[in-house]
Amino acid sequence: MIRIVGSKLYTLLFFIFISCFIGAYNTINFASTSNTATAKPQTQPVDLNRQFRPVSYHNDVKPILDSRCVACHSCYDSPCQLKLSSFEGIDRGASKKSVYDHERITAQEPSRLYIDETTTAGWRKKGFFPVLNEQTSSPEANLNKSLIAKLLQLKRDNPLPSSGKLPNTIELDLERSLQCPSLDEFEEYRHDHPLWGMPYGLPPLTQDQENTLLSWLQAGAKTDIQPSLSAAAATEIEKWEHFLNGPSSKQQLVARYIYEHLYIGDLHFKGHPATEFYKLVRSKTPSGQTVEELKSIRPFDDPGIERFYYRLRPITSTIVDKDHFVYELSDGKMQRLQELFLKPEFTVTKLPGYGPQSAANPFNTFSELPAISRYQFLLDDAQYFFSGFIKGPVCRGQAAVNVIRDQFWIAFIKPQNDFMQESTEFLAANNHYLRMPASEGEKIGLISWLDVNKLQQQYVDKKETFIHKALLRHHDVDFNLIWDGDGHNDNALLTVFRHFDNATVVKGLVGKTPLTAWVVDYPLFERIHYLLVAGFNVYGTAGHQVTTRLYMDSLRMEAENNFLRFIPVQHRKAMRDSWYQGIDAKLFGFFDKPLYGIDKETAISYQTSDYKKEFFERTQQRLGPAGGEPDLINRCLKEPCIRANSSPDQQQADGMMRQLADLKGYEIEALPEVSFLRIKTADPEKDLVYTLIRNQKLSNVSFIFAENLRRQPEQDTLTVVPGFLGSYPNIFLSVLIQQVPEFIEHLKHARTGAEKDLFYNRYGIRRNNPQIWQYYDWFNQKYLHEQPGTAGFFDMNRYENL
Repeated sequence: MIRIVGSKLYTLLFFIFISCFIGAYNTINFASTSNTATAKPQTQPVDLNRQFRPVSYHNDVKPILDSRCVACHSCYDSPCQLKLSSFEGIDRGASKKSVYDHERITAQEPSRLYIDETTTAGWRKKGFFPVLNEQTSSPEANLNKSLIAKLLQLKRDNPLPSSGKLPNTIELDLERSLQCPSLDEFEEYRHDHPLWGMPYGLPPLTQDQENTLLSWLQAGAKTDIQPSLSAAAATEIEKWEHFLNGPSSKQQLVARYIYEHLYIGDLHFKGHPATEFYKLVRSKTPSGQTVEELKSIRPFDDPGIERFYYRLRPITSTIVDKDHFVYELSDGKMQRLQELFLKPEFTVTKLPGYGPQSAANPFNTFSELPAISRYQFLLDDAQYFFSGFIKGPVCRGQAAVNVIRDQFWIAFIKPQNDFMQESTEFLAANNHYLRMPASEGEKIGLISWLDVNKLQQQYVDKKETFIHKALLRHHDVDFNLIWDGDGHNDNALLTVFRHFDNATVVKGLVGKTPLTAWVVDYPLFERIHYLLVAGFNVYGTAGHQVTTRLYMDSLRMEAENNFLRFIPVQHRKAMRDSWYQGIDAKLFGFFDKPLYGIDKETAISYQTSDYKKEFFERTQQRLGPAGGEPDLINRCLKEPCIRANSSPDQQQADGMMRQLADLKGYEIEALPEVSFLRIKTADPEKDLVYTLIRNQKLSNVSFIFAENLRRQPEQDTLTVVPGFLGSYPNIFLSVLIQQVPEFIEHLKHARTGAEKDLFYNRYGIRRNNPQIWQYYDWFNQKYLHEQPGTAGFFDMNRYENL
């Protein structure tokens, strides 16, 4: 592994060089390439003598695709960009081009379903090839010229072993080199990789499921007419589109602000079915006409036309958990938005343009909107906006999320009218220093990044002076500076869990006291959104991706520094140093930045020397209902720790899970990062589920690369959560409730390869276990039952071969 010692300049050059020239060669395909030699099988057409029957796409086919194929084929990380979560995705087909390319010098043409092209012919011009028969149609041709049929048949002809680990020829690493065979290339694929039928690396479909799909394919693979919107949905859409397309300058500026923050998530009307969601888009057409979405990459890109309209487009693809986070619309929400943005007395003198230097900077674009209104809008649904940062549709972001710790807590600075009024003026006067990397577009490079980073440091210096003048001169640094959720809003405290290349955010303080914590203020909140969401382009250059990561380092440290203000002065530096251990950080010197607020002592009178733990415990107690439910498994502060309305089985299991949560270091070595544990009871319908989160300790999170060299596994911790947390399970585990103590003991001593193998044999559901689909269905159904509206199908792309 290369290590570089030198100045900040050499550090940045190293990052740019690595990103541009040593990226993983990961052309996304159906399965990884291999030189394994096997006897060439004879080409076998699909058996046409099977008893096929008329089937409906929506009633018969889509449920199979949702429960088996969408497990891997959804979002940008769909192998070969083959999205099986909608008929439009199936019709589009597959591509040999990867969305994720960490070495590209120029930006890639985007290929977003429903946006960048809407016709089959258009997708063919963009390099997508068919997986359905597009030649002369006949029952025989519809099967034998369908890649889907051929891949199903390949799996049926060459089943995987049903026990033990998968053979090494089945590669599962996300960065593996893969291939995407077209119809003409399939014979070579069949010859070289007989075990690579679909579902890849998993057991086959049942014969009935397979027959249903083949019947559909044989009949021409047509879709049904989807039911039209209900009258109630149409009424709500019309009402919200009218609200968002008001004619006045004030209404237009407010609508632009709302759009640039809500476009990323899934919108839902309160009280409507839990399966109905919408995207907020910019359209060429007004309300009442078919949506013609603009093809801009970023929400603040120039629309290219003089007049466009904000529209709500129904989501017709399957809801998957990894990119599903919900913003609820209601009459109460509309009233709240009017109170925040339309009722305050302010004047919009001129609508801002869409030039990249200006539009990428929200403090410039929205300088005439009161800062307190903008901040309160973000706070009202803080979990939603943080989900956008870490759970958006990018779906794979190791280079971005490794900028954060595996677990940390978040609190927010309280919005105060007098201070926020001055903040509006301060931000408007200093918006130049808040320039974001996206302002440079895809051409950002080393020199541009150094300029942006210098401006960030100048802003932090000016911010420190302003805070002392406008805030700390009148307010002590104590609990009164922390937002209390207005007494009822449970977005006031959040917990973030990072799982290597993805992450999850939940309300409340979950898990044991983490190593680090953030306190977020308005400018910081806004900049994270415009860095990681509004300003990020997954199709962008290596330079764009690296500078995004580097800028986020600065924002993370700013959030950590805000928290340190609440710690006694003499302990701040030692606490921060514990977050940035390791010779790498010291030698690079890039992260040795000033510790702000060092001369202002906190007014909190601590009763213990564990300042971080005490700060958050007292904060949560002060917030009451807004502080979220107490974590009675990982932090049982006072016995008995019994969850409200819990059954005797739940209470028994919770007690054993508290013992499990106390394991750490090498005692949890056998666990991957995210495990779903099913605890079987006397009544299968009342079986329990817990998520086991292994929080991996790193000496620091200052670098994109060499993460393994910064691992400190002896300090890993375990968080046990009732229910579900995370979108990508790495393993399913199953144990009888009376055998949980044995399970815990077995886990503690599973250190060697042989011991781990015994552990997985007894409790794990391996990829080739014939029961894995039963467990997948059970976990999905339980999740959808327990959290309707916010739940989606789990993803199997990161399910490990343990």
